[in-house]
Amino acid sequence: MHHYLISLLIFTPLLVAVVGLFIPAKAEKYFRLSTLGVNLFQLAVLVMMLMRYATEAGVQFVEKKSWITLSLGSWGMLKAEYFVGIDGLGMPMVALSVFVLLIATISSWTIDKNVKGYFILLLILNAAIIGSFTALDFLLFYLFFEFMLLPMFFLIAIWGGARREYASIKFFLYTLLGSIFILIVMIALYISVHDSSSSGQLVHSFNLLNMTDPTNFISNSVLDPNNPWKIGPLDARLWAFLLLFFGFAIKLPMVPLHTWLPDAHVEAPTPVSVILAALLLKIGGYGLVRIAFPIFPEAAMHFSMFIGVMGVISIIYGGLNAMASKDLKRLIAYSSVSHMGFVLLGLASITPEGVAGSIYQMFSHGLVSALLFLIAGVLYDRTHDRTIGNYSGLSIKMKSYTAIVLVGFFASMGLPGFSGFIAEIMVFLGAFKSNSVNGLLHESLAIIATLGLILGAAYYLWTLQRMFFGPYDLKGNIAHSSIYDLNKREYLMLIPLAIAALFFGIFPQPLINFIDPFARNFSEFVLSTGKSLTLNP
Repeated sequence: MHHYLISLLIFTPLLVAVVGLFIPAKAEKYFRLSTLGVNLFQLAVLVMMLMRYATEAGVQFVEKKSWITLSLGSWGMLKAEYFVGIDGLGMPMVALSVFVLLIATISSWTIDKNVKGYFILLLILNAAIIGSFTALDFLLFYLFFEFMLLPMFFLIAIWGGARREYASIKFFLYTLLGSIFILIVMIALYISVHDSSSSGQLVHSFNLLNMTDPTNFISNSVLDPNNPWKIGPLDARLWAFLLLFFGFAIKLPMVPLHTWLPDAHVEAPTPVSVILAALLLKIGGYGLVRIAFPIFPEAAMHFSMFIGVMGVISIIYGGLNAMASKDLKRLIAYSSVSHMGFVLLGLASITPEGVAGSIYQMFSHGLVSALLFLIAGVLYDRTHDRTIGNYSGLSIKMKSYTAIVLVGFFASMGLPGFSGFIAEIMVFLGAFKSNSVNGLLHESLAIIATLGLILGAAYYLWTLQRMFFGPYDLKGNIAHSSIYDLNKREYLMLIPLAIAALFFGIFPQPLINFIDPFARNFSEFVLSTGKSLTLNP
């Protein structure tokens, strides 16, 4: 059974979704319980994988089956495989996905509009997310990547707020644009890469591991590292990297490609915001680490300063917009833009510390952003008002809720003792070290990025002071009877996330054990291969 653990994670929710199509819509309890059952089953499978995972062994739990084989005549053969596996990058992301999807299902328990459609879409989204984090075939990855688009579009468009149509269409168009960029590069790579394990006939492969080996590129092909085509001022490999970078940066999101995110978050229902912030944004960072950097290492080095600068701009700009936000959910959305900028800064350094910090930041932000959007959702469920200025002194009436808010805000600020601190300190170490070890980033970028920490403290402390401390007062149309403390279901959602944010801040080593071997191998590979391709074009 352990040979098919990843397939169990991916296809169990799809199977339950298909079965659900034949269940009457009035059986609402079935859809809630079946989705929860899938999440608990995935959690059990994840525990089995964690027990069997060997930290230094590279890609593990590999499943590889022939999927598409097509004869192209004189062009050779087209070969795509069902090829999945996990390593020090995939394991933290899969673990985060299973945990957050379980919390999102609990948060969805109060959904009462078209319950059947909602939970079926949630199950499809579940499979697509885990598939994206485990696929090692580019075509398979792209299939899962695109598969996420439709369920997320409908979850926002049907169950969202007053401007849900606008937000969902904007999300769809931005993500589709990024997908087109990625598709162009995928086709170019397919034309340029052959499967070295196939003897005799030329076989074009979508295998991501093959694509990282420069010797697998066909001579004089468009992306041949030894003789790449020249397209305008840059060669084709540099253009391909830029297309991948911007395609994934839209999903991350990076300033100025971020404008879809605040609208999507504000209009999406709370569980969908949780999944969007905690998981879908991470696929942007994951794609850069899994695909863009190792396939085009010389381009990653060439554009490292540009990536670092864009990361710093995202950190500062996101923080400034969060400070100016009057809506609690919009503030949290812009804080996500700021925090994902640290992912770009760490990756741009191409140091073990920076890369490990980026992956740790993705994991940590997944936990903390899920907690923050649930916090906003708890208040909105009671009052249907997220305006920060309409609340004061909530700590008097909602003591437990305020305690959870303190954990969430302090974790997002990156205070010592919380997971965000570990991630950000590793990113800063990598960014400061980069100039001395590989000459890619100047130390000034790390110094400027520290302003993001000051901005984060400013907008979170300002929000705490306005909403939770001082005299108790409510403005607008908020009824005093709607202000009461957490119930059992809300404790069940919030407490695990708060504990996780604290645990991985105090005991980071369990997660670092997964990430560190991958980060060391990744940075060494990108630097050594990138330098060899730069010196021997």
